Formats: sequence, structure tokens, C-alpha cells
Amino acid sequence: MRMSRYLIPTLKEDPADAVITSHKLMIRAGLIRKESAGMYMYLPLGLRVLQKIINIIRQEMNKAGALEFLMPELTNADLWKESGRWHTMGPEMIRIKDRNGLEYALAPTHEEAFTNAIRMIVTSYRDLPVNAYQINTKFRDEIRPRFGVMRSKEFIMKDAYSFDIDETGLERSYQTMRQTYRNIFKRCGLDTIPVEADTGSMGGSDSEEFMVASEVGEEILLLCDACGYKSNQERATCQYELWPNKENEEALEAVDTPNVRTIDELVQFFGCSAHKFLKSLIYVADGTPVMAVVPGDREINEVKLKNALGAVELELAPDLVVEEVTGAPVGFAGPILQEGKTIRIIFDTQVQHICNAITGANEKDKHYKGVNPGRDFTITEEADITLVVAGDKCPHCGYSLKEKKGIEVGHIFKLGYKYTKSMNVTVLDQNGKAITPIMGCYGIGVNRTMAAIIEQHHDARGIIWPMSVAPFHVHLVSLAKNEAEEAMANELYLLLMKAGMEVLYDDRKASPGFKFGDADLIGIPIRITLGKAFFGDSYQVEVKLRNKDEKIIIAKDSIVTYCHNLITEGLKALE
Repeated sequence: MRMSRYLIPTLKEDPADAVITSHKLMIRAGLIRKESAGMYMYLPLGLRVLQKIINIIRQEMNKAGALEFLMPELTNADLWKESGRWHTMGPEMIRIKDRNGLEYALAPTHEEAFTNAIRMIVTSYRDLPVNAYQINTKFRDEIRPRFGVMRSKEFIMKDAYSFDIDETGLERSYQTMRQTYRNIFKRCGLDTIPVEADTGSMGGSDSEEFMVASEVGEEILLLCDACGYKSNQERATCQYELWPNKENEEALEAVDTPNVRTIDELVQFFGCSAHKFLKSLIYVADGTPVMAVVPGDREINEVKLKNALGAVELELAPDLVVEEVTGAPVGFAGPILQEGKTIRIIFDTQVQHICNAITGANEKDKHYKGVNPGRDFTITEEADITLVVAGDKCPHCGYSLKEKKGIEVGHIFKLGYKYTKSMNVTVLDQNGKAITPIMGCYGIGVNRTMAAIIEQHHDARGIIWPMSVAPFHVHLVSLAKNEAEEAMANELYLLLMKAGMEVLYDDRKASPGFKFGDADLIGIPIRITLGKAFFGDSYQVEVKLRNKDEKIIIAKDSIVTYCHNLITEGLKALE
């Protein structure tokens, strides 16, 4: 491809609205352009990268025995109502009506659609297992689109759904996808960290996210260097430090604490450890107020709390609700309720081990001290609802955990029977008895994968594409000064093309510095420069790899073989 005939609108400066590296470089290298908030068009160079990622995904999915479909992007609301998710997906799901008043979703995911497809097609155990997938556009009405294509309203996803006779079959399908995902991301040149994860609104049991470590990642990972434990912070657990209970129980006493509300203020006021406090926060879960109680030195993990409550929606209660259910302003809530007040209370599992605690007295400017579980309040419901942080002990081996930020590029779930049961999917088993298939779900964000590759492969000058996903393998830069030299450069370009190479040929009339700057920015793996040595009597070319500083001089007659070897080695290293 000749650059003089190709649209690659490179920029020297970072766009004003771009924050992270991948967003900046995708704009500057002419890969994408913003159409509106959370909506991006892919320009020819960017589309080539996107298509290469898609081809890798398709090849590995097909190799794993998955069957490719193409589903409508509009999904009938009746399917969502069958599964029970029409009213629980939240405002992120874009709902529309046609001229006849029929309701549809611009699908953010396709569990219902694929479950319906299998329900219509599969009737016997002989047809199972099935792993059906598609690579298609998804829509989510993000409240705050950001970071370019990392979090956008429209994006491309590979989503797959397995259907098996039983849990043994699901385990096989799940493990096949675990390995397939590792193959896909390795071929894309991504170093991923698979971590335990929460299943979220998709439901199900086992779940694993594939994360790319990045300082701009929105996810926090907890990692153990000793035993290899890896988890998303939303799901992470730890061995909590249980304080030795050697104290004699003190009498319960109300203490005046005017304008003392926060844990830091209370620590200073009472002169004791934050762990001694019982922090009580009021939430509204599916419209009903609940109280969550955790040690004062811990933060509430709202994902764990939401799961423990079995809630669809969870948010901190407004001040008026707090006063109504506790009888006191925010900052003075506690589990010892005023007479006549009732509220569902869920305690963290550590609370029962705290002796002579301090907590809000559900009265303005008052706290209780000498609070003891069992005597002063009854724990009827408890769960692990605190946030694990760096320095906590690994749940498997007790070694200190460390934190890393990460970008999620893939996620696999064991969905179980959530959709097949709610949508009445059955097949006949060997004995002619109707049974319900069990499901798995496996997703990859294609656009996000592209951005993550750039986050992991760049330097101060621009992108450094892995060979497998590079828009072109060879960037031919001609420094020709006249028509005769241009003809020589064109001859080599045609020779490389005839040899089957993907070549971007910079035949523009521009300065060498400008051309080299664009070459570094775009990041094609192999750069061939045609300068004085080539246009003189020696017919030698300069070869430079984008990820190395050294330049190698190669004879023109050897360049095809040399480049073929570089491309082969580059691809093989990613297998």
C-alpha cells in the first residue's frame, strides 16, 4: 500500500481529550477518530489491526470446536423478560421501540439470544455439547465513556456460549476456553494475568478474568508471589488478622462525642486502634434499607455486599433515609438499635471476634463503648463483605498480597442453569427424558484488546506492534530525490509485494525526519530505508526493527529472504 494513496492522518501532538497512552497513540497514529462521546470510527490502518485480532480469535475458537453464528444486534424484549433481566440490567442497556410499539434491546450481551437459538435448534443429547460464538457489535449506554475505546458505548465483542448435558461437560468446555483464551492473548502479544473474578449480572459460579497489567487499569488485582493466587479485588479474600480476645468484657457505656463522626476523628477522640470500631453504613438494596457493619479499619466491598444480600441494585442511603431508620444523622449509626427501630443487618465475619468495641449509638453526638457481640446485639447474618488490600494475607498460603492495576480484556463464566431454566430449554437424554442443559459464557473485548496491546507495546516515539497484529509487516521508506530513484524504490516495493509481504510504502514527497517520525509513531515491526547506499552502486538497504535500536545493512538481493525470516520468527515467538 502506497502512503501517497492511503489515508493515515497522523498527528504530532496528543489530542486534548485523551488521557491514557493507547487513546493518544490510536488518534495520533491515524487508527481511529472520535465521532461522538463513546463512539469511534476505525480508519483503514486501525481496521487492519482490528481485523487481525478478530482473525486470531476466530482461528483459535474454530480450533477449539466452537461454531460461529451472527446474531441480530436488536434482541426482542420478550427474551429478556423470560430470563428476568429486562428490568434488572439497569440504564446501561439501550431500550428502543419500533413503529408498532414492540420493545427491543440494543444488545449489550447475547445470553438470551443464544439460549433461544439453541432452544429452537437442539432437541437431543446427541446434539450436545455445543459452543456457539459470534464476533459482533455490542451497545452499552455508559454514563461516563472514557479512555478512548477502553470504555465506549459501542464496541466489538467475541461472545461465546457453551451448552452441555451436565456439570462434567461444562467443566470440559470451561477448561477448553481457559486454554483457548491463553492461546489467543499470547498470539496477540499480550501478557495477561488470569484472575478469579465476580460473575456480576451474568450470574453463575466459577469465573475468571484475563487482565493486562497497566497503571491506567480500572481494575485492582490482588496477587500472591508465593503461591500464585490471583484475584480481582471485587472477589478477593484473605486470611484476616483476628485480634486475640484476652480482655474482660466491659460494661456498655454511652459517651458524648459532639461532632465526632469519622473513624479518624473517633480514633483520636478515644485513643485506640481503628480495628476497635464497628463501622455501620446504611445502604438501599432493591429499595429496602439495610445496615452493613465492618471493623473500623476495613472498607466495605460493595460487590461482596450486593452478592451477600442477593440484591440487584445497591446504593448508599440518602441522609434522610439514614435518619429515618437509625434515629440519628449520618456518622452515628450502629447495630444496637433504638427501641422500635428495625432494619436488616449484615455483619462482616470479623465483627464477632471484636471485644469491647466502639460504635455509633444511633443518637446524635453519642457513641457506645464496651460493645460486645452476643451480649449487646445478635449476629443473625454475616458474610465476608470487606475489601482486600495490599499487605493482607493470601487466603491460600498466608503470604503478603500485593496490588496491581489491570485492564480486563476477557472474561469466562460458568453460568449454570440461570438462562436455560428460566427460558425452559430442554433436550432428551439417552432414556428419552427431558433434561436442562447447563451453560458457560466466554467474552473478549476486541477493541479493548487492541488498546491493551498498545498500552503494553509502546515507547516515547509511538506504537511497537507485535508481528501478529501489525497493520503491515514491513514499512518501506524511500528517500528518493528524483524520478530514476523513485523507479528503483518502486521496483523493490513490487518485489516485496510479489513475495507475499504486507508492505506500507512511504512514497510521499516529505522530509526524511517526517517519514521516520511517522514510521516510529505507526509502529510497523520492520522498517526498510532506501537511501544513498541503495540508490548508489552498492544496492544496499538499511533494515531496522521497531523494537530495537540497531540498524543492519542488507544487500538488495537478500532482502526478501531476510524479511521473510524476520516475519516468520516474529510470528513464531507468539505461538
